[in-house]
Amino acid sequence: MTSHLLSFVLFLPLAGMLALLAIPAENRRLIRIWANAVSIATFLLSLCFIARFDLNAGGYQFVERAQWIPSIGAQYLLGMDGISLLMVLLTTLISAIAALSSWRSITERTKMFYSMILLLETGVLGVFLSLDLFLFYLFWDVVLIPMYFLIGIYGSERRGYAAIKFFLYTLLGSLFMLLGFLALYFEYAAQYGVYTFDLQKLMSLNLPLRTEEWIFFALFFGFAVKVPMFPLHTWLPDAHTEAPTAGSVLLASLLLKMGTYGFLRFSLPLLPKASTQTWIVHLMVALSLIAIIYGALVCLTQRDWKRLVAYSSVSHMGFCTLGIFVLNAKGLAGSVIQQVNHGITTGLLFLLVGFIYERRHTREISEFGGVAQVMPFYATVFAITVFASAGLPLLNGFIGEFTILSGAFQVNLWWAVVGVIGMILSAAYLLWLFQRTMLGPLKLDENRSLHDLFPRERLLVLPLVFLAFAIGIYPRPLFAVLEKPVQNILMRVAPGRHSGIADSSPAAPPDRNVSAQETVARASEAAERVDFSNFAHTESTACEYVLGAKRTFSAACSAYWRPALAAATPVLTQRAGSKLPAGTMNRAPRLLYRSTFSSLIQGEAR
Repeated sequence: MTSHLLSFVLFLPLAGMLALLAIPAENRRLIRIWANAVSIATFLLSLCFIARFDLNAGGYQFVERAQWIPSIGAQYLLGMDGISLLMVLLTTLISAIAALSSWRSITERTKMFYSMILLLETGVLGVFLSLDLFLFYLFWDVVLIPMYFLIGIYGSERRGYAAIKFFLYTLLGSLFMLLGFLALYFEYAAQYGVYTFDLQKLMSLNLPLRTEEWIFFALFFGFAVKVPMFPLHTWLPDAHTEAPTAGSVLLASLLLKMGTYGFLRFSLPLLPKASTQTWIVHLMVALSLIAIIYGALVCLTQRDWKRLVAYSSVSHMGFCTLGIFVLNAKGLAGSVIQQVNHGITTGLLFLLVGFIYERRHTREISEFGGVAQVMPFYATVFAITVFASAGLPLLNGFIGEFTILSGAFQVNLWWAVVGVIGMILSAAYLLWLFQRTMLGPLKLDENRSLHDLFPRERLLVLPLVFLAFAIGIYPRPLFAVLEKPVQNILMRVAPGRHSGIADSSPAAPPDRNVSAQETVARASEAAERVDFSNFAHTESTACEYVLGAKRTFSAACSAYWRPALAAATPVLTQRAGSKLPAGTMNRAPRLLYRSTFSSLIQGEAR
């Protein structure tokens, strides 16, 4: 079983769905018991990954490979790294909670509802575990079908419109993504003479910058629609508002993470040149910052409780994409942690909105007020969730947003400033929501008869509340799990920045066990690769090795960084002189030393 643990976890919900179809539709109680038992069993089985996961392994673990469609080079290829581990655990936990939350609320077409929940879980797990692009695309599109039916059949008044809008937006995005995958597929065949969708093999591609840019934006449309990034977000508020409670929880906690996961797993490692182009990075960051501010401002104008939470997802997911495209260790790690945090807190918010809707059958904020007087446990959980979502210290939201903003600050002060403004606006609309609904006098008689959370409902929210505190107080295990995958991504997109989450300075050496002689040799080799097209503003890779040597060897550092600089200087001077305009070649040594020592000084300041 150990060798096929990924497959067991992946297909257990699907097997449970097939068995569910054999249960008579009239036996609703047995249907509920079976579906919840399968989802809980999947979660418990996924916990085995925690015990078996090796934090020191640099690549994918639990890899399963089998030939699937050899004629086109498609394989059944699964694997897991630290990012996948967190996403899988989040998926199995939230799926179990979503299934149990529907015990009373779904009374019609119960079999179909729970079948769609289990099918959706398999689809999402497949997305997070696939290492073959064809298999990934298959699971990506499988997810659309159950969510379409969950919204279209079990949603509110405008469920048909919301379901079609969701389906068309995400299907169109996935078609662009497929075009990007096919481009990589044929480019690999052109270079190596073999057709494959294997992710690890495709990483060996060396594509022209313009080709990478076209493929990047093909993938961008697929992933950005799912996140969703501004301005491709317009389907999300309608889908959230009209979906049933379980559908909203699954959509916010799981489906949105598929988009950010796609950027981390495919866009950055497969397209490192395009992903680090300044104008592309600035565009991605600008869209992320707009989403943060725009989503928060729209939240301040909402009258519908559920729609406010929906727009908050636009704002909070903006932090996740911001962390990805600052392209340093803190930003990437903070992005993944914030994705997990968003799945916990926003899923909890949608659960709480669903509980109150089942009692009052309205989501208008003006219809509430003073609810804490009759539902004190509910109000306490809601307060904790609001504070966690707003980024209060000692709760999970603070860890993710603080780490992302730390990474952004290292790159650009103003990116961090805009992010902080977004956090302030987030606290404003969330506290405004809490005040209007929970505090003050009981304005309506209908609210006086509201019952506090039932034992089943308390069982649903308490694990998420516990995780909010656990991550906020002791996030170290998450950072440890993410250390290796973050380094692997940075080795692809920014070779000088993969020093680790705790110290993400771009000047750290790739290998801290490197000898002094090897450091000198690397500095000289790096000098041969320096691009002097804009020499006066260049910070060479050689300088990073020089500074890395100085940091690595501590007390004896002066004995190593000076020889490294001396070894690199002649090559740099000669190559720089050949690139400079006529009449300025004699300035090459002076420009070189000014650039080199400027890099050293700036690195030490960091």
